[in-house]
Amino acid sequence: MSSKVIDVLNKARERELHAILQYMVEHYELDNVGYDKLGSRVKEIAIVEMNHAEELGERILFLDGSPVTKPSADVKKNLSIADLVKYNIELEAGAIEMYNEAAAVCVAEGDNVSKTLFEKLLDAEDDHLDEFQKILDHIQKLGDVYISTLIG
Repeated sequence: MSSKVIDVLNKARERELHAILQYMVEHYELDNVGYDKLGSRVKEIAIVEMNHAEELGERILFLDGSPVTKPSADVKKNLSIADLVKYNIELEAGAIEMYNEAAAVCVAEGDNVSKTLFEKLLDAEDDHLDEFQKILDHIQKLGDVYISTLIG
């Protein structure tokens, strides 16, 4: 099968591994300081990203490739809630851009199964982006009043 498709699948897997680690660190940090509602939601999103990494790995193996095991970037720690949400928006927007490009590579290489996988991942990433954008909008409009609703 196409090495180009395996490459884009692995790049996507690297991004997913980074998102998993980032969101789990955020979950731990948020829970540790009492922002349990936001921490729980970020953990749920991390679990979705874990499933994405698994699906990508399975597809890579099916194509006789070797799934990567290292994330695309290091985790950022101790961010303010606003900065955390902004960073997550960057992660999700970057994934959306990359997955759209990856789907086009799959089409060019004649691999509609991998293209369909990227389309499925795009749907979830779009939902995550929307959710993080809404949280940031609330923070920007309401500030600490909104942030206080994320406790407990």
